[in-house]
Amino acid sequence: MEFKTTSIPDVILINPVLYSDARGFFIETYRQSEFAEAGIQEIFIQDNHSGSIQGTLRGLHYQVKHAQGKLVQVVSGEIFDVAVDLRRSSPSFGMWVGEVLSAENKNQLWIPPGFAHGFYVMSEWANVLYKVTDYYAPEWDRTLLWSDPAIGINWPLIPGVDLNISPKDSQGQLLKDADTFE
Repeated sequence: MEFKTTSIPDVILINPVLYSDARGFFIETYRQSEFAEAGIQEIFIQDNHSGSIQGTLRGLHYQVKHAQGKLVQVVSGEIFDVAVDLRRSSPSFGMWVGEVLSAENKNQLWIPPGFAHGFYVMSEWANVLYKVTDYYAPEWDRTLLWSDPAIGINWPLIPGVDLNISPKDSQGQLLKDADTFE
């Protein structure tokens, strides 16, 4: 696997090695020893699967206690995946990084605890799988406003495609009002 740092060094783009032949392909999506060598030592305790139609924007979600690290991959379709640093002690506090993840490129994105996470579906349909490092804790669940101008995420919204967003996500907190991490 190839581990590449992004503009926020703690968020890592992972490109698994692809083995293909006339039958199809095989990739190893997780190997604890290689992740540990790359500095990702967290233990994953749950796998999640999200399916969404084109134009869906999910997020930006995080938990202020029981913070979750996420290893995100797309097994069908294509998304624009985003992480926003909410660690006040970090030099990249309030900054974001976005990567296109798709079934075609087979890349994964490691988003450590202390970040808000969201994605926008660019294909007609996308199946997103992600491993997390802690369980869902609804009492600590928070949503950062996806369109906060102070963060300035450049979402690749598709012209003519309606934005499909939940009421909860459309009413997220501005960064200046949000619960954050030390």
